[in-house]
Amino acid sequence: MIPSIDPKPPGKRLIKKMSTRTKWMILAPLGLLLFSFGLTVLSEAAHQRRIGEPTQVWVVLGLYSLALINGGLIMFGEALRFRILLDVRRETRRSMRQLLRKVNLKASNSKTKSGKKAKSPTKTD
Repeated sequence: MIPSIDPKPPGKRLIKKMSTRTKWMILAPLGLLLFSFGLTVLSEAAHQRRIGEPTQVWVVLGLYSLALINGGLIMFGEALRFRILLDVRRETRRSMRQLLRKVNLKASNSKTKSGKKAKSPTKTD
């Protein structure tokens, strides 16, 4: 008998279970760290070129730095997406609560008035 195997890798399931806030808190610093490390490698590649190292050395370092910089920017962009999603959800919940309070307030006011019309504050008897 062959056991059933989940086709998704375990890391994908772990990420799916994470909250949006956790994803944001992990991706933002890692993206910035990767970006800054890529800039460091880029400056090293420029230094290698300046001192006259063979072309292969500084080109490979430059390509590596390009991959690191782009990877860092992509990770930070994803973190930014998660942060915006958090803010939109918070604002949506807040506006829904305010709308619910207004509806509940109007419903409770209509019950207390018992169908009588209120007198105008400007009229005098």
